[in-house]
Amino acid sequence: MTLAGRIDVHHHFTAPAWLDWAEERGVVNREKLPWWTRWDRAAALEVMDKNGIATSVMTVAMLGRLRERAERQESARVALRAAADVVASDPARFAFFTPIFLDDLELSSWSIGYGLDELGAVGVSTRTSMDGIFLGDESHDRLLQELNERSAVISTHPMDVPAGKDGAPGLPGMPPFVCDFLLDTTRAAVNLIRNGVLDRYPNLSFVLPHGGGFLPYMATRLELFGGRIEPPIEPGRVRDYLHRFYFDTAGPMSPSATPTLLATVDPDRILFGTDWPPTPAHVIADSVTPALDSDPFLSEEQLQGINRENALRLMPGLARS
Repeated sequence: MTLAGRIDVHHHFTAPAWLDWAEERGVVNREKLPWWTRWDRAAALEVMDKNGIATSVMTVAMLGRLRERAERQESARVALRAAADVVASDPARFAFFTPIFLDDLELSSWSIGYGLDELGAVGVSTRTSMDGIFLGDESHDRLLQELNERSAVISTHPMDVPAGKDGAPGLPGMPPFVCDFLLDTTRAAVNLIRNGVLDRYPNLSFVLPHGGGFLPYMATRLELFGGRIEPPIEPGRVRDYLHRFYFDTAGPMSPSATPTLLATVDPDRILFGTDWPPTPAHVIADSVTPALDSDPFLSEEQLQGINRENALRLMPGLARS
């Protein structure tokens, strides 16, 4: 039975207005973009209603390879304005994260001010890595300090992960989201731990997608070999660090995955996520939510927390739903 009132923290939003803007400037060719970039409000609400989702928190996507600061800022402004318009039209059903850019701290500061302060975003979103530099690198300290002062929620996600020779895909014929995305997320989480980010910035809340990648599965391995990492990770603190993260359910929840996640983290740190529209609507309705609702390892109380209450504690502004 589908539970009503879910909060989906993993909803990709490619604004139609942004596609118009980018296509006019030759940044993208709409017909050559992935099918999931055709975000549609009616389709989004249909998926939400079929799966008992009260509110979706949108991650704002911009797929162009822009390098010039002014153009990147205008790109972000168009996309964020579109996200804010969606929220304004139906504030009980939608919210959004404002993006930060690991390769441009000034642009990130602008996005924080514009997205959080002016437009009312509930947190920020970022890639787990960019050009081989992982979240938590020392070059990000000023940005993380600014976010720490705001007690920000930071939603993370891998993107364009080069894993093979000369930057080619890791295994020919296998899309990066099958395995490589999970490893990228795991590397980013370990980087945040080993570089002391979780200690220096205690007010930050990081959301790891796809059940945290491989992190829950290899937690014991991290305890055993953390001393060999540079800088080293104190084995006795690994479990404490893992409990600092939040983990969304996009993809991993199953009788084989749930016990590992529950053995590693507090169930209060697990959030519902669909990964729509890259994960198709029929997969969510026919497989993802039924598997979660019937998971034998989750109590009714834990399921209610995952579906809604945990997200409300993390982002109280969503209580309007």
